[in-house]
Amino acid sequence: MAAAKKTPTSKKKPPRATVRTYRHGLGDCHLVTLYGARKARFQIMIDCGVILGTPDAGAVMTEVMDDILAATGGSIDLLVATHEHWDHVSGFAQAAESFAKLKVGAVWMGWTEDPKDADAIKLRRERDSALALLQAAAARMQVDGGGEPGLLSSVLDFFGAAARITTASALELVRAKVARPRYCDPKDAPVALADFRARIYTLGPPRDIRMLKKTLPSASAPETYGMALAAAERSVGQALSDPEQQPFSNSVRIPNRVAQSTPFFQQRYWNDDDWRRIDVAWMDDASELALALDSMTNNTSLVLAIDLADAGVLLFAADAQVGNWLSWDDCKWRVNGKQVTGPDLLARTVYYKVGHHGSHNATLRAEGLERMKALDVAVIPVDHAMALKKKWGDIPLDTLVTALDRATTQRGYVLRTDQEPSATATRRGARSTRLHVEVDI
Repeated sequence: MAAAKKTPTSKKKPPRATVRTYRHGLGDCHLVTLYGARKARFQIMIDCGVILGTPDAGAVMTEVMDDILAATGGSIDLLVATHEHWDHVSGFAQAAESFAKLKVGAVWMGWTEDPKDADAIKLRRERDSALALLQAAAARMQVDGGGEPGLLSSVLDFFGAAARITTASALELVRAKVARPRYCDPKDAPVALADFRARIYTLGPPRDIRMLKKTLPSASAPETYGMALAAAERSVGQALSDPEQQPFSNSVRIPNRVAQSTPFFQQRYWNDDDWRRIDVAWMDDASELALALDSMTNNTSLVLAIDLADAGVLLFAADAQVGNWLSWDDCKWRVNGKQVTGPDLLARTVYYKVGHHGSHNATLRAEGLERMKALDVAVIPVDHAMALKKKWGDIPLDTLVTALDRATTQRGYVLRTDQEPSATATRRGARSTRLHVEVDI
């Protein structure tokens, strides 16, 4: 009698990588683990921050940092700080005691943070000058009785201006982890991790200053690079230089201190109908300057593509905006006798950390998402409830979420950190706890 045939057992391939994204609020923090032979692991921490105004933020970020200490045994191979915004770096300072316990093999930042780079020095001076003007403008608006300078305060929040610590001081804690941080440039050769069959490419920030200043798309004017910082600075600076600056000339102007003591104006101007007032109309350019500074800082994001060879590419775009994305077309490297380009990496992207919490100008269409033909998983670090409080109700953008769903529907899924994974995502391997979501690649 013939022996019964054994049914072959299907073995699931072990993952090449695991990406853990924290669900701590409106901010970014990721732990990437690459797997090699004999249980070897290469662990990368990317950013650690949450938006200003998050309740009990210090305790929140300490819990995140303590979880990273537990998951890594207190040691990581690479620490990445993508750009100087509060929601990406605050945790390094807010959880300073726990962060001090973390051993770090290497630190990477974008070339824009290099204290010795001439272009970076110039950019920092421009940014610091604009930030100082915005702080003065916000204070002046409150003194003039213009109410809470909403947009200005919102932008200043990104730099930690209202906190005991700043983004600059948080970055210094990161920089101090190693003797020599690496300041990444797209022209750099990819870093090979032979034991893990992986290479890490730097896609951005671009060296072309014009591309750094291109933050918004425009069909009619594709070469428009957004608000020029210099023009806005001149306008705001001129207004701040005159303590009695108003929208009209001296010949028809009544100083605030005189008008505020006049019964006619007390009754008809300084009252509950604040929307009718124009005495802070001169600050419109401050709002434009605030938006330009915010967007340009986003555009200095360090963008990394982790190439796992046959397993695809993990794309971490931080908060890169239009010019940063467009610059990837010019990225070229020679690897093992073959040319690798930015579009090549996009075409092989299987995991996308969605840029800037799913905002309107942080994921390109034709030259971005539509190029990701292999996309399986998209993760959006977001807190829509907090976005509403900040008056950013379109984060994440519905049309973008729909496009991501469409791009991943065949094989994968979309995860939002402010929502539980869908049944499809769970069935296809997504895992979640109260503190994080996790994906195997």
